[in-house]
Amino acid sequence: MDKLSAEQRHANMAAIRSKDTKPEMIVRRGLWKRGFRYRLNHKRLPGHPDLVLRKYRTCIFVNGCFWHGHNVALTLMNSEEEIMNSKCCKIPKTNRDFWVAKIRRNKERDKRDQRQLAAMGWHCINVWECELTAKRREDTLDSIAFTLNHIWLQDHGAKVVPYPRKEEEDGNYLKAAEEDAKT
Repeated sequence: MDKLSAEQRHANMAAIRSKDTKPEMIVRRGLWKRGFRYRLNHKRLPGHPDLVLRKYRTCIFVNGCFWHGHNVALTLMNSEEEIMNSKCCKIPKTNRDFWVAKIRRNKERDKRDQRQLAAMGWHCINVWECELTAKRREDTLDSIAFTLNHIWLQDHGAKVVPYPRKEEEDGNYLKAAEEDAKT
């Protein structure tokens, strides 16, 4: 049973934002401090990614664990879909069917949007809310920076050109030395 009235619950849920959330602000500040520049909520890209780094052809989605079903397993039991809770995502017991369907739709939409972005040549990075706790925050931001640099090097890295070989490297250096000694 819910401890709040229907009006109170509605007010709480309506106050939840989709932009400028605390986890998103942590990622934005961390990337900016590391020298990465980005655009916010690009409307022309599928899924309206939270951060778009054009230089790296990368979209970053900062997902809330509850809203996007982090580490939850969708299973079909007795012809009803059921979600198994994870450490960071607990499905409410009240109105459970609604929440299971909503989270399933969110997960399907996320997959569809990321497939579309990949088909357009974009890389996608998902950052979960639970990865931005005080203990794990710096490791997560360093990991994102490493991934972005790796992507850039793959796309723009220096071309590998074979070094030209000399006669000495072919094993003919002894013959060349003998000929020089005779003259």
